[in-house]
Amino acid sequence: MLSPLNASLPRAPAQNGNEITRSAAIAKAPGAIAMDSPSPTSHAHWVSDEVELLIAGGGLVGLLLGIACAAAGLEVAIVDPQDPEATPGDADDTRSSAIAYASRRALDALGLWHHIAAEAEPILEIRVADGDSLLFLHYDHRDLGTGDPLGYIVENRVLRRALIKRLRGLPNLSFRARSKVAAAETSPFAAVATLANGERVGARLIAAADGHGSLLRRAAGIATVEWRYPQTSITTTVRHERPHGGVAVEHFLPAGPFAILPMTDNRSSVVWTERAELAARLAALPAAAFTKELAARFGDFLGALEPLGPRATYPLGLMLAEHYTARRLALVGEAAHLIHPIAGQGLNLGIRDVAVLAELVIDARRLGLDIGDEVLLDRYQRWRRSDALQLAAVTDGLNRLFSNAIAPVRLVRDLGLAVVHRLPPLKRRLMRDAMGLTGDLPRLLRGQPL
Repeated sequence: MLSPLNASLPRAPAQNGNEITRSAAIAKAPGAIAMDSPSPTSHAHWVSDEVELLIAGGGLVGLLLGIACAAAGLEVAIVDPQDPEATPGDADDTRSSAIAYASRRALDALGLWHHIAAEAEPILEIRVADGDSLLFLHYDHRDLGTGDPLGYIVENRVLRRALIKRLRGLPNLSFRARSKVAAAETSPFAAVATLANGERVGARLIAAADGHGSLLRRAAGIATVEWRYPQTSITTTVRHERPHGGVAVEHFLPAGPFAILPMTDNRSSVVWTERAELAARLAALPAAAFTKELAARFGDFLGALEPLGPRATYPLGLMLAEHYTARRLALVGEAAHLIHPIAGQGLNLGIRDVAVLAELVIDARRLGLDIGDEVLLDRYQRWRRSDALQLAAVTDGLNRLFSNAIAPVRLVRDLGLAVVHRLPPLKRRLMRDAMGLTGDLPRLLRGQPL
């Protein structure tokens, strides 16, 4: 049986009604899969198929990891309960994602961006305001002198459609739809996953891309630090009377941030953070009443608003896995970390996980080394976990600082916005951070092929 490691994260104090827990996941938890250690001979006798990399989870991050590794020649299998052929565009998904400039480089290097570019709206400016305060912070891509946008806004359904189109052209990538990993066994030599249909698939490495409730993470005994915010995100899309000019706007309101993200076709994606007890009622309002509430927070700077499509709500929380790896197991995306959407960096964190893990795995394979080796996995954890910890701390701190109406706190944060606005070198550094251009970048984030 895999044993959880003992290092732990500091436990954050409860604030503003946040519910904080530290989980010590065990294999016998309700719904968890079993993760055992087979004998060296059982693998050869009982495996019905064998790949180099098995990915549990076919969301955006799981698909991207599969494409990155398969494009470099690895035999890859993705297992997911959903059928990509049945829902090729996720038409009911109201979410859009902010794609940092470095993440765009990675998508381009993997042959994906040309499928996305026509439906990606460049972010040219970001304006941050504290409610109705006259003080604000303004980021402009022209201040960097490169001509590159700060990032892009892309609908999740567009991203998924591009990923599925790309994977269809990779014969060494198989997609096991309408299934899931029911059990997993690891040894010093290999891993074996038993799928829900009874099929047993051998692999050198299993990647858990099965979301923040990851059963593989729990089965491996990897503990987490997590808490819920007393907030829920309402997402929707609006068409507006005036063009947005590629400007993203974030209003900090007492209940939480209200983000207006530029999209193609004179539309904007709205990520509206509201008190949890109020969000469900707002999302369920009739169209006219909902539009009135939306407009009161949105403002009239883009003219009349027309909400488009469905609305969705998502409870907000923070989760950090204490370890990103176990024997022949690596966590990626929200299986490893879940952060507040205040900075729009959730998917970018997952893309950075993919870029690092794919680089390490592919380089090891080219050298004839074991891609599930403990040394490789330890390097992945050291490379990625500190980045996620830092970003989680920043987003958590910003949310706590700005999601209240305490007068002295508001004065301090408004002065902070004004000071940063008047310090061009600091603004440029913050813009480069948000673009994903700082730190120890793997090849994909530098726009280089694997």
